[in-house]
Amino acid sequence: MIRAALAFLCAVVLAGCVSAPANNAEPPRDSRAAADGADPVRLARARLELAGLYMGKGQYATALEETRLALAAKPDIAEAYSLRGLIYASMGDLRLAEEAFLRALQLFPSDGNTMHNYAWFLCQQRRFPEADGLFTKAMDQPQYREQTRTLLAQGTCQARADRWGDAERTLARAFELSPSNPTVAFTLSEVLLRRGELERARFYVRRVNAVPDQITAQSLWLAARVERRLGNFDVLQELGRQMRDRFPQAPETLQFERGRFDD
Repeated sequence: MIRAALAFLCAVVLAGCVSAPANNAEPPRDSRAAADGADPVRLARARLELAGLYMGKGQYATALEETRLALAAKPDIAEAYSLRGLIYASMGDLRLAEEAFLRALQLFPSDGNTMHNYAWFLCQQRRFPEADGLFTKAMDQPQYREQTRTLLAQGTCQARADRWGDAERTLARAFELSPSNPTVAFTLSEVLLRRGELERARFYVRRVNAVPDQITAQSLWLAARVERRLGNFDVLQELGRQMRDRFPQAPETLQFERGRFDD
């Protein structure tokens, strides 16, 4: 039941760390203007920007090479190690990913972004207590400004650990901070549905679907599951019609057609 929320969250976790080039354009492989006479910090950050672009395209080997060049320019830049952790995690090399995150925190022990990303890595390895503590520690850093993103990740991780009450409370805090964030409302609705809080689940998913640009196959499917549990079959059929019209090939639409509401 929480799988759709987890799929949404992967993008949230990496927000600000990775961006893909528009129109599948190849990122510039090098910039002589930047390299010639550039100070080490600027050069390293330029390399990290390229590394993020390549990672967003799934070109992990090239992304790692860019982080290596960034570290060659400035060996103590913690962001390079943090990004290497994300890349190695995407490649499935868990040992090197963890080593990179730990090195980043060794260089910059108060970096909330690295704590957040390392915590999500730990959550994916089902190391839930470690992840939970690190999410909290990230939000305690005075300079950290991504509380909503971290509360969202922490709440989803708590749900994965079957700590549904904690997940609800954490996600409710995220909603208080960002009531217009559709991913927060969606994930909170998922948790409330799991807890049998049907009217409240309906409230939050309706907030998502009330904005046309926010509607997805996942959000309509969540609404359909809520309405079915409430016994509102006329609303359920209308949601099914929207799913068929807007997302005919989506897995959620196929689940609706097959009546697989409890998978």
